[in-house]
Amino acid sequence: MLETNLERIKHNLETLSSFNSTPGKGYTRLSFSPEHRKALDFLSKACESMGFEVMIDPVGNFRAKLKGSDPGAPPIMCGSHIDTVLYGGKLDGAAGVVAALEALTVIKEQNVPIRHSLEFIAFVEEEGASFGGGLIGSKALVGKYTVEDLKNLTNDEGLSFYEAAKNFGLNPDELEDYVLRKGDVKALLELHIEQGNVLYTKSIPLGIVEAIVGIKQLAVTLTGKANHAGTTPMNLRRDALVAASNIISFVEHCAKHEAFDTTVATVGKIWCFPNVTNVIPGKVTFTIDIRDIKTEGIQRVEQLIKEEVKRISDERGLQYSVNLVGESDPVKLSEKVVSVIQRVAEKLNVNFLRMNSGAGHDSALLTEVTDVGMIFVPSIEGISHAPEEDTEYEDLKTGCDVLLNALVDLAQ
Repeated sequence: MLETNLERIKHNLETLSSFNSTPGKGYTRLSFSPEHRKALDFLSKACESMGFEVMIDPVGNFRAKLKGSDPGAPPIMCGSHIDTVLYGGKLDGAAGVVAALEALTVIKEQNVPIRHSLEFIAFVEEEGASFGGGLIGSKALVGKYTVEDLKNLTNDEGLSFYEAAKNFGLNPDELEDYVLRKGDVKALLELHIEQGNVLYTKSIPLGIVEAIVGIKQLAVTLTGKANHAGTTPMNLRRDALVAASNIISFVEHCAKHEAFDTTVATVGKIWCFPNVTNVIPGKVTFTIDIRDIKTEGIQRVEQLIKEEVKRISDERGLQYSVNLVGESDPVKLSEKVVSVIQRVAEKLNVNFLRMNSGAGHDSALLTEVTDVGMIFVPSIEGISHAPEEDTEYEDLKTGCDVLLNALVDLAQ
């Protein structure tokens, strides 16, 4: 079995991590930023030095190909994303990018015969930290986004994804020429940190992902009446924040007791108006994030929440709205690819757990056009999207070794 180079993995990850706009405050590498450009230049030089064919597609996905012996055989893709959340960690996305680069490098260095070409991909704007929706690079790649859609995705300054890509030197008008169809790719593998505490708690070095959760994100707005905090009797108030607090408590209850053990729901962001100490809140907007590997769990929680929003609003004399912000369906990964990963892990004597992913990933989008597999490595204390995000290098190398040998298995 082939083995990756731990020192090179460390070097490449630390180099990628250095392209960071918030040193000392976590890791921030937003799409189309100067840090993004430096990361692409680093990946380009590393791949070109190995003789890989390098290109950046019209929306900013970085792609590099190691040619196989059969030019007519569909390639196998591997990789992850290089953007981060604001003040995030150094491993989310980057670990999978470094792992894919390392796998192709070892295969080229050791002249391993492969029939199918291997294509390393670093997706753009997976997190949605700049332009909202998230998974933009993979959605564009499988035809979920048109050029017009890219013009409607804007950042906080009102700049569209389309304009930002053009300013970055890309030509998003050519997107249609790069969209993948069924049969264009044999398989896709992604290594990622778990971002949860399951593997770390169980001291298991490898997760083999069987399914990725579906996600539904809602924005609830409650409108009552702002008024003086001292002169308005309690029975005459139309307090939007108190109503919101009741609904938020119900969201937790609903996910815990009204759905499945795989269902989770979170209220992560609240806007309160006018947000003044001595004024009764007249308007509140908050987000709800519902996730499950079962569509029925998401649908049930959504329906119950909508009913509760109506009930509380009617009871308190409030106006309300519940708007869809974004959604993705649960996906089951390819048993064929999962079996290959498991077989490799067993040959390497690596203890593993077959598990589900509670986070969304670019891989989920690619299931529409090809067979997909995912490898998880443990996150220390389950921390992610934070500066403290970390993984033992030995665990990362174990994941890289499994990825490398699974790619060879599929490519031969």
